[in-house]
Amino acid sequence: MASRRRPLKLPGPDEKGPAYEVGYGKPPKDTRFKPGQSGNSHGRPKGAKNRSNRFPALNEERMKTVVLEEAYRMIGVRDGDRLVEIPVIQAIIRSVALNAAKGNQRSQRLLIELLQWVERENKALYDQYLQTCIEYKVEWERELKRRERLGIDEPDPIPHPDDIVIDVNTGTVEIRGPMTREEKIKWDRARENKAEIDAYIEELEAMIRKRPKDKKLRTILARQRKINARFTEVIGPYAARLIQT
Repeated sequence: MASRRRPLKLPGPDEKGPAYEVGYGKPPKDTRFKPGQSGNSHGRPKGAKNRSNRFPALNEERMKTVVLEEAYRMIGVRDGDRLVEIPVIQAIIRSVALNAAKGNQRSQRLLIELLQWVERENKALYDQYLQTCIEYKVEWERELKRRERLGIDEPDPIPHPDDIVIDVNTGTVEIRGPMTREEKIKWDRARENKAEIDAYIEELEAMIRKRPKDKKLRTILARQRKINARFTEVIGPYAARLIQT
């Protein structure tokens, strides 16, 4: 067995003075703390003891990020004869649904509870959306009437209350106009362009009635109708109102 190293001996401030040992637990005298002197003259910073717990919200947000990333990470699963990629959470729900369909009562209860929870949440959100649309429409209709009565000329709100169509029987809401100023510019330009195309199509149809055997005119008319159809499709939610006006 190796012998323990003996502590190193150094001379004191006065080389003629007695030597003292330096080793584990025995630092040089010049660096030792004086009696009554603290090793940390400034003291421990406030909160240093619980520094790791000073930002619990930040740690929680990091955990949320990890959970979401893992839940929506794409994995390969077998779908019949095919291998498809779906999020992890979808694979879990699919597994629960398949087990429920096979008669597993625990999976059946879990799937029903999940479905009821999703439907409740969706209904609550939609009810809130419906109430917001109703209040917006009523308040702005009242304000526009006030402006008209007092002769106040100001820009119309976006969306315009006339563009918010509410079916009280079904509780559904349809927005038939722009929702932002950028969409308003697109909406106005779309109406102008569509009006021009419609007028051109009417001219072509009138010309074809006079020259029914003109294949060139028919070709141009077919092309313009396709352009008009694509144009209306691109406009999206505004298409219904565009066709009506």
